[in-house]
Amino acid sequence: MRSATHDGSASALRAELGHPVIDADGHTVEFLPALLPYFKKAGVADHVEQFYARILDSGAGLWSAMSPEDRAAHRTVRPSWWAVPAKNTRDFATATMPTLLYERMDELGLDFGVIYPSLGLVLPDIADTELRRACCRALNQFHADAFDGLGDRLTPVAVIPMGAPDEAIEELEYAVEHLGIKAALISSFVRRPVEALADRGRDVRFQASWADSYGIDSPYDYDPFWQRCLDLGISPAAHSGAVGWDGHRSVSNYVYNHLGFFARPSETLCRSLFLGGVTRRFPDLRLALLEGGVSFGTRLLNDLIGHFEKRNQEAIQNYNPAHFDRALFESLLDRHGARFREMGGGPDIQELAFGTPSGQAEPDDEFAPCELTDASEIPDLFTKNFFFGCEADDPLIHHAFDPKGLPKGVQLSTLYGSDIGHWDVPDMRDVLHEAWEGVEEGRLDRDQFRAFTFENAVRFYTDTNPRFFEGTRIEAEVDAFRASDQISST
Repeated sequence: MRSATHDGSASALRAELGHPVIDADGHTVEFLPALLPYFKKAGVADHVEQFYARILDSGAGLWSAMSPEDRAAHRTVRPSWWAVPAKNTRDFATATMPTLLYERMDELGLDFGVIYPSLGLVLPDIADTELRRACCRALNQFHADAFDGLGDRLTPVAVIPMGAPDEAIEELEYAVEHLGIKAALISSFVRRPVEALADRGRDVRFQASWADSYGIDSPYDYDPFWQRCLDLGISPAAHSGAVGWDGHRSVSNYVYNHLGFFARPSETLCRSLFLGGVTRRFPDLRLALLEGGVSFGTRLLNDLIGHFEKRNQEAIQNYNPAHFDRALFESLLDRHGARFREMGGGPDIQELAFGTPSGQAEPDDEFAPCELTDASEIPDLFTKNFFFGCEADDPLIHHAFDPKGLPKGVQLSTLYGSDIGHWDVPDMRDVLHEAWEGVEEGRLDRDQFRAFTFENAVRFYTDTNPRFFEGTRIEAEVDAFRASDQISST
């Protein structure tokens, strides 16, 4: 890690850049003694210890109270531990106290910050509907008060419960229209029970479950929520981890669970919304996928194109059993399959390879919601809607600009996220330098760095809310960029 004391201050680097730096993913660490009264006022925290046990993930939050044998027996996922910069007490206080963060923005080389919660990240995952909604409401009230008067440099996000479209819309409207919050956090998925296997007397997190990412196979139509986001000028951001997902279920090793932690749910959400036709129906919707990097986005875009080319409505006929030439197969079997005939009988080849449930036909166009006529339409439907959050120390940001790895010269939009307040940032003063290493080492040029740390965030927020940066310290720079960007795009 680069040391601010040896390589110049972050403020000096910021001055050398000549453009604002927008932190699209910083974190506050909620000061629980101040937050708890909001939960109590909501009527959900009369018994504090029981309350915290209820809101923490049952597969992780109780880990420290279990024996190693019980953890193994229940596959209780090891959660994060020593997760904040405790030794750097000033940084911890900075993440806890919004006015201190505000005071240090120049020292950190930041002009404007969109601030996400820490404890608040788990609240949308609470299984109990009433508790989930009450907790999200209380946290949003707390953050509106905590960040009051700091809006020229900092803005908190509202935590939106996504259990059903109506609850999501209700909290979004309350946060925007009553609290004045202009950014929103959604979970990448809702964990739903497999009804045929569910034991209704137990917590959903201990049941067989599946991840509903609001597009493919969702029991709800989330289109009204996406429309309400546009109506209210909100570009939502998804920020969910993969605790409990297959491949992230170690009972002993948090690092094992954390690798790929944000990318997997983000990729699931991204392909669910794309294949569900959301980007076709809502071309103006902007969605950020935070802390997962951009590499999965480059792969997914290429995979979508490759799958469409092989499995579009016309190409899929290559695999339609109706076109199977049984006579040809039998003649070839006579010539080359004598050994197989001697080995015994079995199911008919068509029953084995091509059978379908009685009375049902296989779907012949799984891309139908996208309304595609050609693979060349996919990049446009993908790149405009999705923005990819990358942390400062991510060495693969250049994949977003790679002409060899992306089709037809497109680029993906990356968002600079400091992740201040969490364990991967032991010193907040070093974060901007870490991002700048990509330029020093030749992976990014200055224009790409400007897009990463400034321009893409402006587009993300102002595409849905042109007044997002009104009254902020960088209003003039944002207006100048937007004017030039509109000229260059015409």
